[in-house]
Amino acid sequence: MYDYGQCDICNTLMTEVVIRQDFWIKNKLVVIENIPAGVCPQCGEKIVNADVGKQIARILKDKNRISKAPTIPVPIVHYEEKVMAF
Repeated sequence: MYDYGQCDICNTLMTEVVIRQDFWIKNKLVVIENIPAGVCPQCGEKIVNADVGKQIARILKDKNRISKAPTIPVPIVHYEEKVMAF
């Protein structure tokens, strides 16, 4: 278990959890699951240690791995000034 220390935003002790993080790469959404990260229980700030950050960078550069990964449909909703309440 890694010691993430205190949150830089609110000084609350960070807790290690496993997260899912999304990245936009050349107009495509890539989601990486099972990332160990420090998350602030107070404000929600997320950080990863240097080794995890390097591994994420390697994953995002691996076009073959990304092209073979399962995909999911994602809804796209356009913003409108006035949205009707139901």
